[in-house]
Amino acid sequence: MGLLRFHWDFFGPDARPTAVHFLKHIDEFCARESITGFKHTVIDQGVRCSAVLECEEQYLKVIREALRPIRGERVLED
Repeated sequence: MGLLRFHWDFFGPDARPTAVHFLKHIDEFCARESITGFKHTVIDQGVRCSAVLECEEQYLKVIREALRPIRGERVLED
């Protein structure tokens, strides 16, 4: 299976600390749902910050239904 990348966007002066805090909830969720091998980060794009989770495609349904990401994308491998 391939890798998927999920995004949650935050705006305003508190966007970065909110996105960083959201990563803690992602950690808790992944532990509770036994999601392994994931990576996450915050991407600061000036007007918005995005909390990003990258994980295996097999977790698509549980993440989409429980965490409701703003958008998702397939990670293409070289």
